[in-house]
Amino acid sequence: MAEEKTNKEEVTQEVTTQVEETETIQPVSEPVQTEFDWDAYENEGRSAAEIAELDGVYDSTLNEITEKSVIDGKVILLTQKEVVVNVNYKSEGVIAINEFRYNPDLAIGDTVEVFVEQLEDKYGQLVLSHRTARTHRAWQRVNDVLKTGEIITGFVKCRTKGGLIVDVFGIEAFLPGSQIDVKPIRDYDQFVGKNMEFKVVKINHEFKNVVVSHKALIEAELEEQKKQIIGGLEKGQVLEGTVKNITSYGVFIDLGGVDGLIHITDLSWGRVNHPEEIVTLDEKINVVILDFDDNKKRIALGLKQLHAHPWDALDDKLNVGDKVKGKVVVIADYGAFIEIAAGVEGLIHVSEMSWSQHLRTAQDFMTVGDEVEAVILTLDRDERKMSLGIKQLMPDPWADIENKYPVESKHNAVVRNFTNFGVFVELEEGVDGLIHISDLSWSKKVKHPSEFCKVGDKLDVVVLELDRENRRISLGHKQLEENPWDVFETTFAEGTVHQGTIIEEKKDKAAIVSLPYGLEAICPKKHLKKADGTNAVVEESLEFKVIEFSKDARKIVVSHTRMFEEGDDTPTKSTSKGKKATGSTGGGANKAVDAVNSSNEKSTLGDLDALSALKSEMEKGEK
Repeated sequence: MAEEKTNKEEVTQEVTTQVEETETIQPVSEPVQTEFDWDAYENEGRSAAEIAELDGVYDSTLNEITEKSVIDGKVILLTQKEVVVNVNYKSEGVIAINEFRYNPDLAIGDTVEVFVEQLEDKYGQLVLSHRTARTHRAWQRVNDVLKTGEIITGFVKCRTKGGLIVDVFGIEAFLPGSQIDVKPIRDYDQFVGKNMEFKVVKINHEFKNVVVSHKALIEAELEEQKKQIIGGLEKGQVLEGTVKNITSYGVFIDLGGVDGLIHITDLSWGRVNHPEEIVTLDEKINVVILDFDDNKKRIALGLKQLHAHPWDALDDKLNVGDKVKGKVVVIADYGAFIEIAAGVEGLIHVSEMSWSQHLRTAQDFMTVGDEVEAVILTLDRDERKMSLGIKQLMPDPWADIENKYPVESKHNAVVRNFTNFGVFVELEEGVDGLIHISDLSWSKKVKHPSEFCKVGDKLDVVVLELDRENRRISLGHKQLEENPWDVFETTFAEGTVHQGTIIEEKKDKAAIVSLPYGLEAICPKKHLKKADGTNAVVEESLEFKVIEFSKDARKIVVSHTRMFEEGDDTPTKSTSKGKKATGSTGGGANKAVDAVNSSNEKSTLGDLDALSALKSEMEKGEK
C-alpha cells in the first residue's frame, strides 16, 4: 500500500509538471484533463479480458477447500512448538506440534492429513487439526474394516479390567481377555507394548466403542485342523494334549483346537480331592478318549485308564480275616474309607468300630489321615469291594458272657436309652440289656420308663434271661426285692376296709384311689356314692372296701358305697386306717411286710379310737 501511495504521488507530481509546462507553452484557452485512470495504471495497461484470464490462472493453482472436511497437506516448516502445513490455499495452516508426538520422525516435505476447522478465523488465518483428521479417518477405516473383515495391526497400550486397550488407527479399542487367544490367558501384561494383528468384531457408534479380537485369527487357522482331529476321533484312542483349564470337577485338555474334559473321577484310580493334585496348567499329558457325542463337540477323556487298575495288582494271598494297614481318606456318618493301596479302599462301617451297640459317628473314632489297622471282613475282587473292621482286634465281650453275667446274677448298669416298652442299660461296652417296663416296679404303675429314671442314671439289675446267639440279655429291677403282692394278697383281701384318697377321675366313669403302701385301686363311679347321696370327688379321703383283688394282674377294685349298703355287716378281713397314699414303694418287701403285720395287730384290738383310749389308760397306770 505504501508503494502504491508513493507511485501515485510521483505520477501526480509528474502530471502537475507537465500541466505547468503546457500552460506555459499552450494558450490558456485550450481545455485541461483533470481525472486520472487509476485502474488502467494498476492493471499496467491490461484490458479487462486480460485481467480475467490472469485471475483464472491464479485460481487454478488453489484447492477448493470446505470446512469440516479432511484433506492432505504438506509440511513446509517445523518449529519447536508448531508445524506449518501447506494445503494449496490462500494461506498456510499452523498446527501444534504435540498433535504429531506419535510420529517423532516427522520432517519437512511429509504429507499429513488435516481437518479443516475454519477457513478463516478472526485474524484471517486458516485453522487446521491433525488429531481430528486422524480420528475421522480412523473411524472411517474402522467401519470399512468391519465390513470387509480385513486384518489390521494395532499397538497394545495398557491393561484394563477384563482385557487390554489397543491403539487402532489412533482410536482406543478394547481387546477382551477371552479374545486374546483360544486358550485362557492368565498374564495380560505380557502383551503390553507389543504390536498385534486383530479383526474388528464390533462397533458401538453411540458410545464410540470398538471391540477387536486376536482369537478370531487363530480360530480361523485352527478350524481346518479341528475338522481333521474330530474326523479321526475314535473311542480308546490315545492323544497328547495340553492342560488348558483346571476346575473343581475336572480338567479341560486342548487336543489341538478341540477341547476335551477329564472328570475328576477319571484322573486317578485313587481318591482325588482336587485335580491340582494330579496335573498343572500348560502341562502336556497323554489321555485316552472314553466317549463323545454325535457331533463330537463333547469329548470325555481319561487319564487313569492308561494305567492298570490297582485291584488287578492286589495280592492274591490276601483273604478274609487278614489284617491290613491303611490311611483314612474319607469319613462319613456311617463309616470311614481306608486306602490300603493306591486305588484300593475298604469301608469300615461304624458298627464295626466298637462292640458297643450304641451307634455313634465315625468321627468319634478316627479322623482323615489317621493310620489304622483293620481286619478284612468281606472281599469281592470282581466287584472290587472290601469291608473292614477294627473292633475285631479287641476281645468280644460276648465270648464269655455266660460266665460274666449268669442268670440271677446282680449287677450295676447305666441307663442309655428309653423305649415305650422298657429301658436299655449298658452293663459294659458292647453288652446292653433291656429292662421291660413291667420289671421296673412291683407296686408303681409306670406309664413310660422316663417316669422311673433318667438317661445316665445307675440302676441295680438282675439277669433274668440270656441269649448269647442273638446277643440279648433280659434284665429286671423289681426282682431285687421280694414281691410285696404276696403280702398284699392277705392285707388287701376281698372285704377288707382301707383308708383311701381319690387322686384321679377317669373318662370311663371310674376313679383312681390311692391306698396305703403306694398302691392304687380302681373305684367304679357307681361305687363312689356316699351315704348322703352325693358322689365322692377328687382329693376326698374316705374308707373303701376291697371288692376285687388280683395278684397276677396287680389289680385292686374298691367301693365306698359298699361301706353303708351292707348295713351292720362287719368286714371279714382286718382294716387299715389313717394311712394316706404317698405314691412310692416305701422301701423293700421287709418294710412292707412289717407295715402289714403292724396294721393287722392293731386291727385285732378293734377300731383305732378304742386302741387310742386303751393306750392312754396304760400310760396313766405306768405313771
